[in-house]
Amino acid sequence: MDRVEASPSLELVNLVLNMQARGEKVYSLAIGEPSFDTPREIVDAAYKAMVSGDVHYTSSYGTMEFRDAALRKVKAKNGIKGGVDNVVFITTKLAVYAALMAASQEPYEALIPDPGYFYSEPVVLSNGTPVYYRLNEDFSLNVDEIRRKMSDRTRVIIINSPSNPTGKVYSKSELAELYELCRERGVYIISDEAYEDIVYSRPNFSVGSLEDEPDLVVTLFSLSKSYSMTGWRAGYLVGSKRIVYLVNKLLENTMTCFPPFIQHAAAYALNHGDKFIEEFRREFAERRRIVYECLKDADRVHLNEAEGAFYVFPRLSIQKSSTQFARDLLQKHNVALLPGVSFGPSGEGHVRISYAGSVEVLEEALNRFKTFLRDYP
Repeated sequence: MDRVEASPSLELVNLVLNMQARGEKVYSLAIGEPSFDTPREIVDAAYKAMVSGDVHYTSSYGTMEFRDAALRKVKAKNGIKGGVDNVVFITTKLAVYAALMAASQEPYEALIPDPGYFYSEPVVLSNGTPVYYRLNEDFSLNVDEIRRKMSDRTRVIIINSPSNPTGKVYSKSELAELYELCRERGVYIISDEAYEDIVYSRPNFSVGSLEDEPDLVVTLFSLSKSYSMTGWRAGYLVGSKRIVYLVNKLLENTMTCFPPFIQHAAAYALNHGDKFIEEFRREFAERRRIVYECLKDADRVHLNEAEGAFYVFPRLSIQKSSTQFARDLLQKHNVALLPGVSFGPSGEGHVRISYAGSVEVLEEALNRFKTFLRDYP
C-alpha cells in the first residue's frame, strides 16, 4: 500500500469540504456527479424490494434478475453477445481493480491513457506497472503509440470512452484497429464505458461488440451517471466466463454480495430507465452549450470539442503549473476544478471542468474563472 497514492480528485474535494465546514461558499466544477436526484421510480423499486423482505444474501455474481436485465441491455444497446455467465454485478471502480487482477499475471504491465482517468493506482494495487500511452492532440486514440509502448510484459490496455477527463468519444474505426492489435498479441482490453449514455455529437461504440462472444474485451458499465445513482454504487462487468469467474472469486472473499434491493432497483433502471437517460442528456447538453458560449472567446483558453461525458479539458496559456493554478483559483475566488496533471503527465497545462452541477453554480464559477485567468501569471 505504500506505493499507492491518494486519489487526486478526492484530495481536492476534501479541501472544498474543509472550506465549506468553515462556512465558505465554494463554486465547484471539480466533482463528476450529476446534480439530479435518482428518479423516484428507481428509489421506489428499491423501497418495495426492502419492505417485501429482499434484504438477504444473494449470489456474489449478482441476482439473476439483474444479470438478465444487464444481458438484454448490452445485446440491444451495445451489440455485445453473451450469456448469464458473462456478467457480474460490481461497482465500476472496484471492477477496474478486479478486472486487472483477473486478466494479469505477475509481473505485468498495463497501458493506461495519458491524459486519462486515475487507473494507475488500481494497476499498482494489483502488483502491476502502469505505462502511459499518449493520446493524439485532439485526444483521439493513437494506436501507433500503443503499439510502440507494448512489451512482452503487457497484459492489459485500458481505454475509457466517452472519456473522463477529455470528453472524447472514440470512433469505431480506431477501436477496431486497437482490437486487431490486441487480438494479434493476446492482450486484454478493459473498456470503461461509465459515460456511455452521455454523448452529443457521436454515439458510443462498444469494442466488445467486435467479438462473437466475450474473450479479450472486458467491458465495465455504471449506473451512476446514466441514472444519477452515484451513491448506490451500482454497475456491472461483462467479460469471458473465465474473467467473470475470477472476478467473482474476489467478490466472494471481500464483498460476499451486493445488497439485493439495490440490484433490484438497478434492474428496474436498465429495464425502464431510457426516459431518464434522455432527460439527463438534454440537461447536460444545455450545460455543455453554456460552457462553450462562456469560454469560446476567453483569453488564454484553448478548448477542444467534448463529444461525451460532462467534462471539458481546456489548455491554459499560463506560466505556473496546473496544480498551482487550481489552488490559487480555489483560495482566491472559491472556485474548484481539477488540475490537468492529475490525469497524467500530458495533462499539465490543462484543467478539468465538470458541468455536471447546477446551472447557477456553473455560470458563476465560469465567470470567476475567466476573471481570475485574465490577470494570472
